Amino acid sequence: MKSLVVLNASSNRFTGQIPTTQCVSAPSFVVLELSFNQLSGNIPPGLSNCSVLKLIGVGYNNLNGTLPNELFNVTTLEHLSLPNNRLEGALDGISKLTNLVTLDLGGNELSGNIPESIGDLKRLEELHLEHNNMSGELPAALGNCTNLVTIDLKANQFSGELTKVNFVSLSNLKKLDLLSNNFTGTVPESIYSCSKLTALRLSYNPFHGQLSEKIGNLKSLLFLSLANNSLTNITRTLQMLSSSRSLTTLYIGCNFLHETMPEDVSIDGFQNLQVLYINHCSLSGKIPDWLSKLPNLGMLFLQGNQLTGPIPEWISSLNFLFSLDISNNSLTGEIPRALMEMPMLESDNTAPKVFFELPVWNKNQFLQYLTPSAFPKELNLAMNNFTGMIPAEIGRLQGLFSLNLSSNRLSGEIPEQICNLTNLQMLDLSGNHLTGKIPAALNNLHFLSRFNISNNDLEGPIPNMGQFSTFPDSSFGGNPKLCGPMVANHCGSAEASPVSIDPIKQIGSEAIIFMTAFGVFFGVGVLYDQKVLARHFG
Repeated sequence: MKSLVVLNASSNRFTGQIPTTQCVSAPSFVVLELSFNQLSGNIPPGLSNCSVLKLIGVGYNNLNGTLPNELFNVTTLEHLSLPNNRLEGALDGISKLTNLVTLDLGGNELSGNIPESIGDLKRLEELHLEHNNMSGELPAALGNCTNLVTIDLKANQFSGELTKVNFVSLSNLKKLDLLSNNFTGTVPESIYSCSKLTALRLSYNPFHGQLSEKIGNLKSLLFLSLANNSLTNITRTLQMLSSSRSLTTLYIGCNFLHETMPEDVSIDGFQNLQVLYINHCSLSGKIPDWLSKLPNLGMLFLQGNQLTGPIPEWISSLNFLFSLDISNNSLTGEIPRALMEMPMLESDNTAPKVFFELPVWNKNQFLQYLTPSAFPKELNLAMNNFTGMIPAEIGRLQGLFSLNLSSNRLSGEIPEQICNLTNLQMLDLSGNHLTGKIPAALNNLHFLSRFNISNNDLEGPIPNMGQFSTFPDSSFGGNPKLCGPMVANHCGSAEASPVSIDPIKQIGSEAIIFMTAFGVFFGVGVLYDQKVLARHFG
């Protein structure tokens, strides 16, 4: 085939090594696309014979070894895409490929730093080096790549301060992802000059201090993640960010430690905000009323704080809210009826399908999602001080996938109406003061894969058919009056179980294991068709 120009054999099951015969027999050969196969071995030096090659795409295979020096002689290359293999070594020599527009070597085992000569790649628009073992400071010459649109360096070991890079010259930059590295100092103000930025993720770095007011210059910003740094002054931060009218996703958890949740009414922006994480900050105060003014909010995560007071009645006015986690706080009062009137949880309707600017991980960091609607409908009130009975109206929330009321002070019986939640995959009522029998109709929850009612005061026989035959014994422990094959007290025996486990707050590590297992079970099914898994994330 001497006239061959393009060879695309991607998404098959081809094995063996990358072929190079076409480089000799077809002098006009331009595109080699072999991604998503089972190819192995090194990158053959013979590719250098493809003298007019513009694209090499061999991602998602089993390639190993280093990038051969001969490859850097193919100076016509515009797109080099080799992600998710086992390539190693440094990037020395990459600067010879001066026509590169796309460099994607993410998900490999590369080491060393980004060479200063990266600045010779004047045409470079996409730089993907995520999920490698690279280290060192970012070179100042990166600012010479003035056509860059995307920089993705997450999950490496880069260090130093970012002030060495002059982001002012990167006026075309739209996505900057530095998640999970070792960058220090403050967030450089020059980043805020990148007015076209739609996504900025600096999470899991030891940045400190306060954000500059110049962050308000990012008028196009849709996605901002600053979680797990050491930022301070949450009130000022929220006031500045509320002017970002385009913002749809905001992660600022694990910052602002032991500050107070702002009640400031001047936080009146966020009209397009759909996802908000202010979790694990140990914030005191109450659930703030300004949240009620966020008309498009779909996911709200306030877990791991020290919030007090009741759940506000306005919660039902958030018409698009489908995932609420306020666990591990000190909230009090009864579970309000307003929670049973949340429109998205009452039906199977899904959230408006919008896509994250950057893929995000579930709370256990096992799987990544491309759209908020892929997350399960969840109501998590665990580890608080709620009292009273579980409202019978809970049966209205027929869209729920996950319901966690564990480690509270709830009393009374398990309402029969819970059996109406036919979409439930996880139900945790453990660590309360519930009494009465286990409703037999719970057997009708055919999707239920995780179930826990341990450490209550339930009584009577445990149903042993359907789903219940699949649950471990630990799901029922700490209920001395229960009987059945899963517990020590067998039905019909006059002898009660001699050991009673303290029902209060013993759920700690069990809850973590429980939710982790649920995340894996649900996430795999949702994400299979997206063909996107987080390869490794820490």
